[in-house]
Amino acid sequence: MKRQKNFKLATDESLFVRGPLSRFKELTFAFKVFFNFINAFRKMHFIGPCVTVFGSARFTKESEHYKHAEKIGAELSKLGFTVMTGGGPGIMEAANKGAFEAGGYSVGCNIILPFEQKPNPYLHKWINIPYFFIRKVIMVKYSYAFVIMPGGIGTLDELFEALTLIQTKVIQNFPVVIFDSEYHKELCEHIELMAKNESISPEDMELLFVTDSVAEVITHIESHAIKKFGLINQKDRPKWWLGERKTKT
Repeated sequence: MKRQKNFKLATDESLFVRGPLSRFKELTFAFKVFFNFINAFRKMHFIGPCVTVFGSARFTKESEHYKHAEKIGAELSKLGFTVMTGGGPGIMEAANKGAFEAGGYSVGCNIILPFEQKPNPYLHKWINIPYFFIRKVIMVKYSYAFVIMPGGIGTLDELFEALTLIQTKVIQNFPVVIFDSEYHKELCEHIELMAKNESISPEDMELLFVTDSVAEVITHIESHAIKKFGLINQKDRPKWWLGERKTKT
């Protein structure tokens, strides 16, 4: 099979996964991954318990989806959570905006792409990450709940990544909320079909909470994250000898 002449691998990540490279290139890539993980850990260490909101970058401010995400971001911040998103436009911007304007804390894990996704203006803190898999690890690492808003393939990837980690007990049974039952109707039907055909266990259905109510989102997360895990504000202090600064108030 021949490659198309105009085919171009744009990033280190896409070069890495195409197959074996020289030992030097693979070692170099491993060092880059290590550096980006350490950089992310240092920057995100003091952000506190988060709820990550996933959703499409394509919805505008006039969209009902945008408005709902903004309300959810605001209400989550009132619970004391840091609101984390992918840092970009659309649903991500809306959730960050809601938290930011409600006086909460708003952070973003922005992915560096060839066409450049810029961080939205409602972030107290953000980090630019060149690799998708590092970005997903960071968004999962600091989160105690996940809210799935209307989105595309990337949003579904993030949803099933979280569900797989919970199902396999890599992470704890954090609440996963799917917002907008009409938009996700066929998705939920397919998940039910998987349970019916025993490709997933019936109890896996309990990992999801589907709702159209912002109030129900907040009540569910309050019950299944804050009360269940006994969340309190972090008391960890920066270590001056590590060059750390605590920016969250």
